[in-house]
Amino acid sequence: MSKRIVIDLFDGTEELDAVGPWEVLSYWTQTYPADGWRVDLATDDGQPRRCAKGLQVVPTAAKAAVPRPDLIVEPGGRGTRARLADTDHLRWLCDAAESGALVSSVCTGALILAAAGLLHARPATTYHARFDELLALDPTITPCPDQRWVDDGQIVTAAGVSAGIDMALHLVGRLAGPGRARQVQDGIEYHPAPPTWSTPTHH
Repeated sequence: MSKRIVIDLFDGTEELDAVGPWEVLSYWTQTYPADGWRVDLATDDGQPRRCAKGLQVVPTAAKAAVPRPDLIVEPGGRGTRARLADTDHLRWLCDAAESGALVSSVCTGALILAAAGLLHARPATTYHARFDELLALDPTITPCPDQRWVDDGQIVTAAGVSAGIDMALHLVGRLAGPGRARQVQDGIEYHPAPPTWSTPTHH
C-alpha cells in the first residue's frame, strides 16, 4: 500500500499554493513509484473547485477516499476564511495529526492549521502580510517572517505562494532523501539560486 498525500482544494484556493506542491509531489510519486507514495488533489465532495484567480481544477479524489493520509498540504488563498469556520474540516485535520500524519501549509493555509490548534506554541510562517491575522488566531505561535519554510517536526509551514515549491522539495528530501529531492528539482527544472530548499530550517 502506498503512503498517501492529500493536497486540500477548496473554493478560493490560491492557485500556486496547491499546484506548486502538486507539480513537485506528483513528479516525485509518478517518476519514482518505488518510493511508495501517492498524491491526490482532494476536495470535500470530489467535485471541481474554482480557485482564487479563476482557474477551475478537477480533483483526483474526494477526501473520504483518503481517510488516513500520511501527509497533508493545506494551501492558502481567499477561501481559507471559510475553512476557518468549517468544523468538519478542522476535525479532519486534527484526526489526521493525531493519527501521525505530517501536516503542512502554504501561505495562509497556516491560518487553517492555527484554527485547528495545530500551531499552538510552535514556530511558523505564512504570507508576509498575514502574520497579524495568524497571531490573532493563536498568540502562542512564534512568527518566522524571514524564513521560506519552517520545519517543526510534525508541522511544516511555508511562506507565500511560490514558497510551497521549496517546501515540497524539502518534504521530498525529508521523506525520500536529499538525492531524490535533487532529482525532482532537476526533473521540473527548478533552479533558484541559492537552492532555498537545501538548507533545512528546523526548530
